[in-house]
Amino acid sequence: MLYQITVAATALLLTAVLTALLRAPARWLRVVDRRRQRTVPLCGGPAVVLVTCLAGAAGEWGGVAPLGDGIDGLLVAGVAVAVLGLVADVRRVKARFLVGGTAVAAAWVVPYGELGLGGGLLALGWIVFVAVGFRALDHADALAGTVGVVTAFGVGILAAAEVLDGLAALLSVLAAALAGFLMHNWPPARAGLGSCGSLFAGFVLATAAVTARTGHGLASSAGVLSALTAVAGADVLLVLLSRRLVGRPVMRGAPDHLAHRLRRLGLTAQGATVLLGVAASSGVLVAVLVHLGWIAESGAMWVVAGALGLVLVLLRVRPHRPRRPADTQVRAPLRVRNG
Repeated sequence: MLYQITVAATALLLTAVLTALLRAPARWLRVVDRRRQRTVPLCGGPAVVLVTCLAGAAGEWGGVAPLGDGIDGLLVAGVAVAVLGLVADVRRVKARFLVGGTAVAAAWVVPYGELGLGGGLLALGWIVFVAVGFRALDHADALAGTVGVVTAFGVGILAAAEVLDGLAALLSVLAAALAGFLMHNWPPARAGLGSCGSLFAGFVLATAAVTARTGHGLASSAGVLSALTAVAGADVLLVLLSRRLVGRPVMRGAPDHLAHRLRRLGLTAQGATVLLGVAASSGVLVAVLVHLGWIAESGAMWVVAGALGLVLVLLRVRPHRPRRPADTQVRAPLRVRNG
C-alpha cells in the first residue's frame, strides 16, 4: 500500500512537471488546439501516457507490483492507440481511421475465451465507444481529465475487488497522472490532453472495466459499465442525435457537446466541469456499489435513465454558433476548438 501511494504521488508530480516542459515544444511544433480566442498546446497527452507506462513497466520489471497476465498487453495496446491519437494531434486524420485503429487494438485485448464470440464483439464495440467518448469529452478545459480521474478510481476499485492487484495499481497511476495534468488544464487551460491522451485514457479505462467484469452476467455487466461511463456516453449520444436531427454531418466538429450547452444555460466553464464531474462521480459510485453487491443491479439502470434524460433535456438547448470559420476548424471530428 505504501509503495502504491509513493508511486501515485510520484506519477502526479512527474506528469505535472513533464506537461510544463512540453508546452514550449508543442507550441513550436504547432501541436495546439483552438479554443475560443486562444490556443492550447496539446502536451498533456504524451506526459500522461509516458508516466503511466513508465510506472507500470517499473513495477513489472522490478517485481514489486507485477501487472499480471494480459495486463501488459493492455498497456501495449493502449500505447498503440495513444500513438494513433498523437498522429491525429499533429496532422488531420479522418475519424474512420481513428475508430478502425482503436477497434484493432481492442480486438487484441478482449478476452474472447471468457466472454465468447458474441460477448467479445460487444465488449470490443463498447471499448471503442468509450475511447471515442473520452476523446469527445476533450471539448472543454479539464472535463476529460476530471471524468478520467473519477472513472479510474472507480474501475480500480472494481479491479481490486476481483483481486486484480496489478491492474488496480496501474489504474491508480493513471488517475494520479491525470490529476497531475489537471494542474495545467483547469480553466483557463495552459495545456490540453489531445487525442493522444484522451484516447489512451478512454481505451485503458474501458478495457480494464471489461477485464474486471469478466465472469459476471452480461446484463448486469452492461448496466455497471454504462454507469461507469455515463457522462462520456451521454456526450456522444447528444452529439449524434443533435447533428442528425438538423442534418449536419456527424463527423464535422461543432460546439454542441455537453459543456457547450450547459454554458449556454449560463454556467461558467468551471461550473460546467464541476457539474459534469459530480455527475460522473455519481455514476461511478453507483457502478461500484452494484459491483460489490451493496445495492441492487437496478441502481445502474437508474443512472442510465438519468443520462438519457439529460440528453433529452439538453437537446432542447440551442448550442452556440461559431463566430467565425477559424473557430470551427478542427483536425479531427468530434473535437471542438472553442471550449
